[in-house]
Amino acid sequence: MPDISEYVFLDKNKLDFFVSKLNTRQRVVAPVRKGVKSYAFAEVPSAKDISWKYIPTILPPKKYFMPQYETIQKFDKSKRTWETVVSSEPIVILGVHTCDLAGIEFLNAMMSSAPCDAHYRNRKANITLIGIECLDYCDGSASCAVMKNELPHGGYDLFMTEMKQGFISHVGSDRGRNIASDSRIFTPAKPEHIRELEELRARKKDIFKPEINVSHEELKNLFSQSFESNMWREEMEKRCVSCGNCTNVCPTCYCFDLRDELDLSLTTGERQRVWDSCQNETFAKVASGENFRKKKGLRQRHRYMRKFYYPVEKHGLYGCTGCGRCTRTCMAKISLKETINKLAEEQQNSKEPVLNQ
Repeated sequence: MPDISEYVFLDKNKLDFFVSKLNTRQRVVAPVRKGVKSYAFAEVPSAKDISWKYIPTILPPKKYFMPQYETIQKFDKSKRTWETVVSSEPIVILGVHTCDLAGIEFLNAMMSSAPCDAHYRNRKANITLIGIECLDYCDGSASCAVMKNELPHGGYDLFMTEMKQGFISHVGSDRGRNIASDSRIFTPAKPEHIRELEELRARKKDIFKPEINVSHEELKNLFSQSFESNMWREEMEKRCVSCGNCTNVCPTCYCFDLRDELDLSLTTGERQRVWDSCQNETFAKVASGENFRKKKGLRQRHRYMRKFYYPVEKHGLYGCTGCGRCTRTCMAKISLKETINKLAEEQQNSKEPVLNQ
């Protein structure tokens, strides 16, 4: 049984007051509806504006840790100055799914590796994460059970699970504990709350089933053995249109380009960090003109290897969280689960013995 001392309870009737209380000290962002089936993290003045049950947002909360466009340096030739810009603001990201929490944990590991990224670290220090538990699959594109992200694994300050009368919340940090105590509306969890939480998670075991014919543990070996697969040279080469949507919406992609923007007098300017994509044809092109991944299939292979092989080898972490965003946004309708199943089938067929005629 979970340690009851690590849990607090919030009555549903006090949810709006809780969000208002958070807004008095910092900006609060949460998932809101955008169109019929689309959602996005945006600023919310009250709990009524929040979509608590939602398909993963168009862009992950990664955008608050490393914005799409970020000024990192400025210069003024007339003053002979060149300054580094490290900016951030206190912000609460409320209603974060477990898949996106896993994505942030992955980014934390990548951006903390030498050389440590000071811009990311500074923003991270000012961000409070409050998660929300998924009680069912978002849609058919999600593969959180494959990546074992249907349950929380930490990386949050508070983690809320909706129940009949309110939200039981696990305290994941001192910051989360201070939020619960300062708001004065959370109460200590009771044994019946813990029992309800255990019953809920027991039901989830029947809901969240692996959707592919490869186990979580076998994924790394599958991609290691599929480096020369015909999937990359044939199917991906024909289907992929190099739009870059898959990487733009991915919670664990962190590649960026550096751009220098100058004023017309060439006296002042700034250096910007801008999201980049390994699916762009020019991404692997070097100064000599050589392109190491000119073909679309090779770029797709690189993307999959960056999720299921390279980071596992180096950091012991999968770069896929199971959020399903790449499948939802692909203009060519390339499905992550379908790709994995085809690779597994190809590997299985290659191992079948050839019968003597």
